[in-house]
Amino acid sequence: MFIKTKYFGEIDLEEDKIIEFPQGVMGFEEYIKYTILYDIEEGEKPMISWLQCVEEPGLAIPVMNPLYVKADYNPTIEDALLTPLGEISDENALVLVTITVPEDKTKVTVNLKAPFIINSDTRKGCQIIVENNDYPVRYNIYEVIRKMKEVGGE
Repeated sequence: MFIKTKYFGEIDLEEDKIIEFPQGVMGFEEYIKYTILYDIEEGEKPMISWLQCVEEPGLAIPVMNPLYVKADYNPTIEDALLTPLGEISDENALVLVTITVPEDKTKVTVNLKAPFIINSDTRKGCQIIVENNDYPVRYNIYEVIRKMKEVGGE
């Protein structure tokens, strides 16, 4: 099926690449079908991806694996919230956090308080509020990214 996207134009998307968020995502509860897109060369691992809504081309949320910027990220989640996703394991769980990039790049943040949890086997996802009080909505990642680039030689 062909879908229109905010940053990638029109793309041919296979049905098995669609992730359903039965309750939608926060602020966009009416949209339930998404896919994950990224712009990398073959064999590279994407640091930033896009949670692209299949139903609304203008809705594309930048996301990343929280472990890239907070290696000890271990959210406490009420099991009942994950039940609709099916059996979750370390092998099929995908955790993503939203990225906010303001005009001042030194203020780039990720939301550690409300991650997306996706079961890659069932292709069902949800966005939840974690119980951990030490995970902020705006966790600044500028210094972490800068240090990663220094180590990587960029």
